[in-house]
Amino acid sequence: MIATHALVLAVVAAPAGGLQGFLAGPGQQFVLLGAIALMFYFMILRPQQRRAREHAARVESIKRGDTVVLSSGLIGKVVRVEDRELGLEIAQNVSVKVVKGMIAEVRARGEPAAANDAKS
Repeated sequence: MIATHALVLAVVAAPAGGLQGFLAGPGQQFVLLGAIALMFYFMILRPQQRRAREHAARVESIKRGDTVVLSSGLIGKVVRVEDRELGLEIAQNVSVKVVKGMIAEVRARGEPAAANDAKS
């Protein structure tokens, strides 16, 4: 947002030769390139980094009894938590070891699962 305002101010303050004259010099081209780089950072990179930090915090706070969804779509209940792996119960008396990096979503312990059909 700041970069957009700076770009607008730069265009408004353009010399009488118009926009073509303003963008002709090498210094002004670097200013425009810098403004585009700032916009890219604030619109794409920062939100992505924030989501990654939030996901890592959720994965680190997993405890026994939580329900998780793996990146493959498999849903299971956590039965054992280790440093880099989890014991995941995917069916009754069927437990597998899963690497924490493959967890796509962490569901809360008390979160209800959606029903397959609507009941009235």
